[in-house]
Amino acid sequence: MNVASLLRVKGNTIVSVLPETPLMDLVATISSRRIGAVLVCDAAGDLVGIVSERDVVKALAAKGPGLATVAAGDVMTQNVTTVTPATTINDAMELMDRGYFRHLPVLDGGALVGIISVRDVVRARIEKHVEENESLISYINNRG
Repeated sequence: MNVASLLRVKGNTIVSVLPETPLMDLVATISSRRIGAVLVCDAAGDLVGIVSERDVVKALAAKGPGLATVAAGDVMTQNVTTVTPATTINDAMELMDRGYFRHLPVLDGGALVGIISVRDVVRARIEKHVEENESLISYINNRG
């Protein structure tokens, strides 16, 4: 299974903001959309960073009440690790594990086409294992 098949199942909705978006607006988006990260794109739509819940907590710890004046671009993670639609689910999970992050933007030929989360990857792996187990049980039961 690859990222393209995962996006077909989960959808490829992209939630993004501009670097100058006030961080508090980004926090409201995270809360209302019930997501763990927001992509930061420039005016041309190119990915320039990502802001996760963890980034917000770090900014809160550093800025305290001054957080109201901070922009998304000030706290975003730059040089974001990405995957392509052809990336396998196993490779995506390994990248997440090694990099200690939970979200991977998906780029196809440099264009942003989606984002996957660790939850998406784990769910896909569980479904694959359930299907394999059901196939094995069916095979064993039909050997008769």
